[in-house]
Amino acid sequence: MSSLDQKLSAALKSRDKRLTRRRLPEPQPTTAHPVLDFSSNDYLSLSESHRLRDAVLTALNSAPDILGSGGSRLLVPSPAHAALESRLCQFFDAPSALVFNSGFDANTGFFSSVPQPGDVVLYDEYIHASVHDGMRASRLSRDCLVPFAHNSVPSFQRALEGLLRHRDDLKAGKSSVFVAVESLYSMDGTFAPLVDIVESVEKMLPSGNGYIVVDEAHSTGIYGPKGRGLVAALGLEKRIFARLHTFGKALAASGAVLLTTELVRDYLLNYARSFIYTTALTNASIVAVGCSFDMLANGTAEVLSAHLLDLSTYFVSQLRPHLRQIPPSLLRLPDHLAEHSWGSTEPEQRPHPQEPWYPLTTQTSFDVYSTHKKLPETPGQGLKELSSSHPFPPPSPIIPLLTPEPRSLSNFLLSFSPSDKSCSENTSGCLRTPVVINTKPIFPPTVPAGTSRVRVCLHAGHSHENVDLLIEGIVAWSKTRKEDTCRRRREWEHMVSDMGMSSWMEARL
Repeated sequence: MSSLDQKLSAALKSRDKRLTRRRLPEPQPTTAHPVLDFSSNDYLSLSESHRLRDAVLTALNSAPDILGSGGSRLLVPSPAHAALESRLCQFFDAPSALVFNSGFDANTGFFSSVPQPGDVVLYDEYIHASVHDGMRASRLSRDCLVPFAHNSVPSFQRALEGLLRHRDDLKAGKSSVFVAVESLYSMDGTFAPLVDIVESVEKMLPSGNGYIVVDEAHSTGIYGPKGRGLVAALGLEKRIFARLHTFGKALAASGAVLLTTELVRDYLLNYARSFIYTTALTNASIVAVGCSFDMLANGTAEVLSAHLLDLSTYFVSQLRPHLRQIPPSLLRLPDHLAEHSWGSTEPEQRPHPQEPWYPLTTQTSFDVYSTHKKLPETPGQGLKELSSSHPFPPPSPIIPLLTPEPRSLSNFLLSFSPSDKSCSENTSGCLRTPVVINTKPIFPPTVPAGTSRVRVCLHAGHSHENVDLLIEGIVAWSKTRKEDTCRRRREWEHMVSDMGMSSWMEARL
C-alpha cells in the first residue's frame, strides 16, 4: 500500500472508529411494504406530483432546445436561462438575478469574490459549508471572518461592536461588513431573526456599508406570498443585499438563483469562478424550473405549504407527551421546540396582520398528486379559503430528534412493524404490514459535537396517519432501548451478586 493509500485509509478508519464515516445510501430494494420518506428535502412533494410531471413533459415537447446547454454561459448564448432570470426578477421583486448550477456554487461564487480586501464577513456559526468554502477562497484574512452564536442577536451585536471599536475604516464606511445567515437552517429547523439583524445593521452601520446575504434554500416555496421565502414574508426585500433561492428542494428541480443588484451580477459574471468555469444547466433543467415556478405562481405551493406546516405542528404536539416518558439523555427535541418555547413569538418579528403572507392551516384533506384538483385561480384566493393563521416564526418541516444513537433509531425505523391498534395489547403476533420509514442519522462534523440526531423532514404528501406511524416507530424504538438497558443492568447486578463486587472489579481490571 502506498503512503497516500495508508493516509487515506487511516483517515477513513478514524471516522469508522468515531461512527462518523459517510456513505451513500444503499439503493432501496424493491419491496411490497409501504415506504415513507422522512429524509429528503422534497418538502412540497412536487417530485411525485403528476401535475408537475405532465407540465414538464408538455413543456419539453414544445421547447426549441432541451438537450445540453453547450458550455459556459459566457461562451454560448442561452436565451432560456436569460428568460428565466428575467421572470425571477419579477417574481421575487429583485433588481437582478443570476442562475447558478447549485446553491453551493452560488454561495462559493459570491463569498469568494464579492467581499473586497479589508472587508469583513460576519456569519452565523451554523452557516452552510458552501459559505465557509467561499470565505476560505476569498481575499479576506482570517481575522476578517467573524462568527457569532447561532441566531443570537446579542452575540451578533457584540461581534459587530468589537469590529467597530478597532476598525475606523468600518465606522467611516470605507470598508464593508457582509452578514451571512440562512432564513431556515437545514439541520436545526430554526429561523434567523431577520428583522432584528436588519435593524441592528442599519443602526450600527449608518453609512450603509452593511450588506446582508440570506440563504433561502430551505424556505423557498414554503414561506412568504406564493412561496417567495422569509425575506418576502417579512417585507425585507429592499433591505437585503442578496438572496439565494435554490430549485432542488421544495421545487423538485435543480439549480439556484442569486438575487442582487445589477452591479453585483456584472461583477459575478467577471469574477465568480464557480459561474465562469462550468457548463451551464441544461436547457431541460431550465424548462423544469419554469414549470416548478408555475406551481408557485398559480397558488399550488400555498395550498401544499398550509398542509405541510399543519403536519409540523401536529407532529410536535403528538410527540411531546411520549417524550415525557423517555429519558432526555436518550431522545429529546431541541430547545427551540421544547414545550415552553413552542408558539412563542417576538412581537416585532410578526408580519403586519393585514398581510397574511403565511399559509393558513386547513383541516380539509386533499391529494397532492391529483391532476384534477381545482387550485386557486386568483392571487390570495387560496389563503382566503383557509382558516386559522400560524404565529411567527411559523412551524418548520425540519424537526431534529436529538439522540446519541441516531443510527440505531434510523435503522429501527427502516424495518418497523407497527402494532395493530384494533388488536388487544395481549394478543401476540397481531401486526400490521411492516413499513419502511426512511430517516437520516446526522453526526458531527455535519452538526456540532454532542448534537447527533435523526433529521426528520416532513412533506406535503404525508398524511396525519403517516406521521402517527413515525411517532409509533420512535416510541417503539425508545421502549426497546430502555428495555435493553434494564436487561443489561439486571445481568450486571446478577453477575456482581454471584461474583462479589471485589472479584468482579479484579476480573475487569
